[in-house]
Amino acid sequence: MGERVEIVEVGPRDGLQAQPQLLDTEAKLALIERLLDAGVRRLEVASFVNPKRVPQMADADAIIARLPRRAGVNYIGLVLNEQGLDRALASGVEQINCAAVTTDSFCLRNQGKTAADMLDLIASLARRAQDAGRFFGVTIAASFGCPFEGEVAPATVVAIAARLHAMGVDEIALADTIGVAVPSDVKRLIEAVRPHIGATPLRMHFHNTRGTGIGNVYAAVDSGVRIIDASCGGVGGCPFAPGATGNVGTEDVLYLLHRMGFETGIDIAKVVATSKWLEGPLQAPMQASMSRASVFPPPRAA
Repeated sequence: MGERVEIVEVGPRDGLQAQPQLLDTEAKLALIERLLDAGVRRLEVASFVNPKRVPQMADADAIIARLPRRAGVNYIGLVLNEQGLDRALASGVEQINCAAVTTDSFCLRNQGKTAADMLDLIASLARRAQDAGRFFGVTIAASFGCPFEGEVAPATVVAIAARLHAMGVDEIALADTIGVAVPSDVKRLIEAVRPHIGATPLRMHFHNTRGTGIGNVYAAVDSGVRIIDASCGGVGGCPFAPGATGNVGTEDVLYLLHRMGFETGIDIAKVVATSKWLEGPLQAPMQASMSRASVFPPPRAA
């Protein structure tokens, strides 16, 4: 058995939030069921945000209420404010994630606050989630670059990560929200952040906007990260970040990790089949490479 890497499937939330084709609740639940059948055990499934701003997530409460309950499965809901946390806590979703942002320009467009004000809010949200006994993680958006301000200094990310660690959050994710990082950036930032977060688990979130996503996954895993976000079919994007195209594809990440000898517990063939199915509801082809290639080595005939 190889060493295990946990895949956090973000397709049902981050993957769908910027798609022009709105999926109804039944289609979203069918997607989640297929991913569970493939072996996925941690999924980001909803965003408790204003449906006028993100109409794709308007049915978040209904989704949580009807999620399949299976042993060992954890669902994640995104919150960005007090009202979102109220809804998430009331829904019973197992895990809650929030987003800090490295720059004021992006944070104001995405969350209506400066980066510093958002961190202050996150401190309050974290305390409430902790008091409720709920898992609370934070993603640092635009960790490698901002669509409005350009380069982001590693020291900025380090300072945010250190403050999140001081809050006692359960997990910290570094997100390449607009897909500008290259592997050397990934290694450098992980090395910079690690000394400041103690034993807090580190997760990585990559977009394949410029074709570097899978290389960045390799760099993260090579640097010791064992939690990776991925989206079935490579769908994704951020409605408030120009040019933030699809997330790194789950099947592409699985191919890389499995060929390297890592264990994920996920069946790549079933994820590929799910991606091809998803083309129907989304009325668009999938971007992940493995959704267009055959699984290798080919399955043996019975």
